Amino acid sequence: MEIKVNYLENLKLEAKFDDFTVLADQPIRYKGDGSAPGPFDYFLASSALCAAYFVKVYCNSRDIPTENIRLSQNNIVDPEDRYNQIFQIQVELPESISEKDRLGIRRSIDRCTVKKVVQTGPEFKVELVDSLEQDAQAMLMTTTENSQSTYILGKDLPLEQTIANMTQLLADLGMKIEISSWRNIVPNVWSLHIRDAASPMCFTNGKGATKESALCSALGEFIERLNCNFFYNDQFLGQDIANSDFVHYPNEKWFKLEDDDALPADILDEYCREIYDPEGELQGSHLIDTNSGNKERGICSIPYVRHSDGKTVYFPSNLIENLFLSNGMSAGNNFNEAKVQCLSEIFERAVKRQIIEKEIVLPDVPSAILEQYPNILAGIKGLEDQGFPVVVKDASLGGQFPVMCVTLMNPKTGGVFASFGAHPSFEVALERSLTELLQGRSFEGLNDVPKPTFNSMAVAEPENFVEHFIDSTGVISWRFFSEKHDYEFCEWDFSGTNEQECDKLFAILKDLGKEAYIAEFSDLGIACRILVPDFSEVYPVEDLIWDNTNKALNFREDILNIHSLSEEQLVGLFERLEDSQLDNYIDIRTLIGIEFDENTVWGQLTILELKILICLALGALEDAIELVGEFLQYNDNTVERGLFYQAIHAVLEVTLSEDMAIEDFIHNFNRMFGKQTMENVVGSVTGEVRFFGLTQTNMALEGLDKHLRLIDSYKKLHQARANKISN
Repeated sequence: MEIKVNYLENLKLEAKFDDFTVLADQPIRYKGDGSAPGPFDYFLASSALCAAYFVKVYCNSRDIPTENIRLSQNNIVDPEDRYNQIFQIQVELPESISEKDRLGIRRSIDRCTVKKVVQTGPEFKVELVDSLEQDAQAMLMTTTENSQSTYILGKDLPLEQTIANMTQLLADLGMKIEISSWRNIVPNVWSLHIRDAASPMCFTNGKGATKESALCSALGEFIERLNCNFFYNDQFLGQDIANSDFVHYPNEKWFKLEDDDALPADILDEYCREIYDPEGELQGSHLIDTNSGNKERGICSIPYVRHSDGKTVYFPSNLIENLFLSNGMSAGNNFNEAKVQCLSEIFERAVKRQIIEKEIVLPDVPSAILEQYPNILAGIKGLEDQGFPVVVKDASLGGQFPVMCVTLMNPKTGGVFASFGAHPSFEVALERSLTELLQGRSFEGLNDVPKPTFNSMAVAEPENFVEHFIDSTGVISWRFFSEKHDYEFCEWDFSGTNEQECDKLFAILKDLGKEAYIAEFSDLGIACRILVPDFSEVYPVEDLIWDNTNKALNFREDILNIHSLSEEQLVGLFERLEDSQLDNYIDIRTLIGIEFDENTVWGQLTILELKILICLALGALEDAIELVGEFLQYNDNTVERGLFYQAIHAVLEVTLSEDMAIEDFIHNFNRMFGKQTMENVVGSVTGEVRFFGLTQTNMALEGLDKHLRLIDSYKKLHQARANKISN
């Protein structure tokens, strides 16, 4: 994690990381102002807080209340060496906690991350650099010797060389990539989380049988998502980018909207139009690019090559980001390697969807077959030793597809977790199923997996597949565990050279009657994206009309400029929100594609709360009190914001009553909610305070540091592409 420090007045310091700011000072005796804890005080507090966190996690997983648990820490200093200290942590537990859980709580504290890092002994490196921003040396912790060359199935270069190549690509782009976590909770199953230090919203996860293969996986995913602009999906890229020579790629093409809003003739092909516009309802305005919002410019479209005949077909960027999410993206050492990975993921997700929605019963993989892969068996044994039964199934549907499945049961909670993996190699697909199962997860994290059901409607619900796509936490059917399987086990094999594997996977699509469209990217390494209409979409096609992300364009500018809107404009915004029939609990950052700081009112703001604030600004108090009542009934905002609206509701009740006066209640309102809160509450009701809690901003995104960091990240990529075409 990158922490940037700024010098303030006297000895005060400010540390900024992610969306947080931490202030530090020195005591008055050391010539500070004593306005904040000192740096060493934060260090001491971190170990106590970390220990308390692991106690809380243990208790939550076992429904043990923590109200009467108390924890303290004292640091005992050696008088002859003040750097030699004992951290004594004491925990007071109520008598109702069993001896078994007392021991479990004691052991949970031993897992404290701060404690383990201190005990291991971190290494400090101090460097003087010309510029923090320009110094983009990737912060990747690899201990591999340069002389080693580790090859794995499916990769044409050794892992060490692949890591070095990708790391250099990202460093050349000006991105600092940091590893924020590693996990290796069972043998031969590694995962990690990496992110851009300057813009942590840009992150990926990696998985593999070794530390190096997991790092390779994470870096490859980071590069594929950069090439495909996935980190910036649905986000406003700012007015500079929106009006630049290109928004997404130098070879993009813009199509002006037709007078009758019909689809421009050169967008998509007949095959795709039959899929995406079967009823003739899709209009050009549905396909305006969400990232730029540039209606005057038209429809931004990206060229893809049709696999069957090599013809170029233009896909609206809006259609891609609305329906496909990250499906069908990959990076590799060459284009065939990348395409194999793309197609493998497409088959994995399509077959997984078919199995889950149709409640297909898969055959178990015979133990004699599993014994051929001792490293995989060791990982499975590690899970079962921890009390998690594992079922390994052949998901190839009788040898049609290169897909495997590993399913974990959690007897403690009754939950199950089905993980799928795909690759032309049986072994690699099986390994991916297992490593995907534990990617980024602790044993405690497995307590959150959902319970199976016999409710077929719940299983077939489109949103259930989205949950499976995002993190495999959707619901599966109890029928999945039946011994009466629908297919016989098949020890399939589609492996060969990357070129041969690529041909075999495309042949499967051809046999299914599916067309594939390919975009190759070489701006940053080697990456590609493959779209398979009516096969690889994540969201339903109807979303282009009924739930298109470019609905943001109806609201974005007015919401960002809300403090400067006239009364007439506020009425118009409120009416558009009402007419849109959008769920009141959609958060504004999702609606308009802006990354607000989650710790601010903007970051928690929903459509419902925005409507309340507009009604208060307009003096529509009867409408406001009705909406506030709804807010209080279903509020999941912060405690502070909930109390603010509780006070608003009380003041509105008094104000709208003919026989009550605010003067008669203000003394006790002040005692209940605090004088400062009540000044803002009364001011909001009288109209003297407008949009309390929402800091002023505009279309230039002033003050929205988190989103501006995201745009800065994109500008590095955008500039690299511009440099490519100018050279």
